[in-house]
Amino acid sequence: MQKPESELDGLHLLLTYRCTFECDHCFVWSSPRQGGTMTLDQIEQILRQARELGTVESIYYEGGEPFLYYAILVKGLEMAVDLGFQTGIVSNAYWATSQRDALEWLRPLAGMIQDLSISDDRYHRSDETDRQIQNAIAAACALGIPIGKIGVAQPEVTNAAVSGGRLPRGESEVMYRGRAAERLVSRATLRPWEQFTECPHENLRDPGRVHVDPFGNVHVCQGISLGNLFQTPLREIWEAYDPDAHPITGPLVAGGPVELVNRYELPHAESYADACHLCYRARLSLRAAFPNALAPDQVYGNP
Repeated sequence: MQKPESELDGLHLLLTYRCTFECDHCFVWSSPRQGGTMTLDQIEQILRQARELGTVESIYYEGGEPFLYYAILVKGLEMAVDLGFQTGIVSNAYWATSQRDALEWLRPLAGMIQDLSISDDRYHRSDETDRQIQNAIAAACALGIPIGKIGVAQPEVTNAAVSGGRLPRGESEVMYRGRAAERLVSRATLRPWEQFTECPHENLRDPGRVHVDPFGNVHVCQGISLGNLFQTPLREIWEAYDPDAHPITGPLVAGGPVELVNRYELPHAESYADACHLCYRARLSLRAAFPNALAPDQVYGNP
């Protein structure tokens, strides 16, 4: 058994899978219709387990859109701060309908969070959302809340970057998993499947941080579960994690999505948009064989 060398120092809580948007690039198929939201009792249980693990330093609340459940978000932040964690939030700023309104939304969070990351790219953008983002930034600055932006490039920009170009500042390339594997692949430049011999985005051997969803799944990558902390304590899940022995991460650390396909003799196309695309398609084929490791349904487009 080969344990991760690094300690688990961050938990990202998917407070809800529900969102005001239904973005084409979303990893977890968030939408206004998506189900799955944490309760305060569940948040308290997760935070207690993180504290007991002894290595977790930061707690992020994200989704979906965590501000949809504002009272639960604020209380969850208070509980995390009381336990000594640093905290952050990822949001699309739908709530910042004016700068004055944004100040009222953010005022209770001032002094509690070390980062407010706002989604800002063409998947979200319109004249209205541009104003909301600017209102959120102005309000956060006025309250002394550190703020940043998260942006994902369009497929055509990603294509150019793969061919040797540069991504615009502040944007990351599309990862063709989740909804992107359905809606954006037609705009991607496809490459031979044999190229994808490693996972370029997640350190599956030494993850450092994991996501926890409303159902208790501990994701090392969205849709790859190490266990359920509502059934098994986080400490036991982390201590038992052997990247080489896990049915999904084992092949991925050995040879990327190509090895995942080869290990389980899966049918495949001759070309894919990126490593995530091949991996996601392979995982869809394996869900019946490994339902606990490839969970929940929400992340695979089945709310």
